[in-house]
Amino acid sequence: MAGEFAKSLGKGSTAPGPVPEGMIRLYSMRYCPFAQRTRLVLKAKGIDHEIININLKNKPDWIFEKNPFGLVPVLETSKGQLIYESPITCEYLDEAYPEKKLYPEDPYEKAYQKMLLEFFSKLTPVTYKYFLANRSGEDASVLKKEFTEQLLKLEEILANRKTKFFGGNSVSMIDYLIWPWFERLEAFHLLDCLNRTPTLKHWVESMQLDPAVKATITDPQTYKGYLELYVKNSPEACDYRL
Repeated sequence: MAGEFAKSLGKGSTAPGPVPEGMIRLYSMRYCPFAQRTRLVLKAKGIDHEIININLKNKPDWIFEKNPFGLVPVLETSKGQLIYESPITCEYLDEAYPEKKLYPEDPYEKAYQKMLLEFFSKLTPVTYKYFLANRSGEDASVLKKEFTEQLLKLEEILANRKTKFFGGNSVSMIDYLIWPWFERLEAFHLLDCLNRTPTLKHWVESMQLDPAVKATITDPQTYKGYLELYVKNSPEACDYRL
């Protein structure tokens, strides 16, 4: 079954057939922040696409034929070409569908966004580690301090650029690539960290008005429910509230 809100395919399911001409397919999971990056770009660029959700807690064998790591996101073209790893899928879409470019044309500015993504990538594991430690009643203060310190660096970067978004005064690729983790701050019990970063807080408020963000956003309470199932390795997690 295809569709953004369709139930996920798991072990024992049959692999979908060829991708129709003029269409691109995304193998996704509706709560995955990495797959959300690709969904954001598809929505922002208005690309005709279909979505196949994968049960990451009960993976179908055939997903490893699409991506040897068995992870999402994966793009599949009508020619059977496969593209995986979230930043690579997003850059592919930006180049294969050049209307409404999200990466800047200027080589330095594009490189700058990629360097900023490398910096941000060191931050993403801390959010989940903090959530797990906090959930189990451990002292997570060191993790929260580490996260806050990194946020303060992002705050400084954005404040120094004197622009509304990280790539300028309109949303660009880097904003979409880092957004999914800011969307989940409340669920991870880290939302109060934004109280120390007024520029970032304003960026979050601006991002929440973006049409692609509105189209892919998950309510924090729903995400919290998903997380509780996910940490228990429940095969029901990926289809929570469907």
